[in-house]
Amino acid sequence: MLVPRQPVPGLTVETLSSGTFDLSKDNADFATLVVFYRGLHCPICATYLKELGRLTADFAAKGVKTIAISSDDKDRAEKMAEKVGHADLRFGYDLPLSVAREWGLYVSTSRGTTSIGIEEPALFSEPGVFLVRPDGTLYFASVQTMPFVRPHFQEMVGALDFVQKNDYPARGEYTGAV
Repeated sequence: MLVPRQPVPGLTVETLSSGTFDLSKDNADFATLVVFYRGLHCPICATYLKELGRLTADFAAKGVKTIAISSDDKDRAEKMAEKVGHADLRFGYDLPLSVAREWGLYVSTSRGTTSIGIEEPALFSEPGVFLVRPDGTLYFASVQTMPFVRPHFQEMVGALDFVQKNDYPARGEYTGAV
């Protein structure tokens, strides 16, 4: 289990337009927003990533870099990026499922063709959203077992004003006896 204020696992993937992404070298002013998505087959992911793309400049204005990552291959990632249509949103691809598991993501098996007529990969990770500080520690995490009910990026942008103004600490770090 990932713990706030503790280091996250390493994360290095190829991107469609900006070479190799290495989280440890991303150098965001405040944090990097890592959004793991299910893949091209997921219509909910496309809608979700369109919102992220629309708000990427707002996140950047608050010192937050964004990246969307899946276990899809390059071809499928290119099709998703084209569908999303926001050139400033970075897309990473070929996420090893072993790395997805290190991040606490759930892995699903294919159920065949989706409602939009695209075949699911044999195995793929379910969604997760992570805000990682420049020192590599976890600030925020949300992990899903289903494609539904994800954190709203507009709310995150608004929350960043409060967080930054008040130097609000990451929460949920207690791991002692209860």
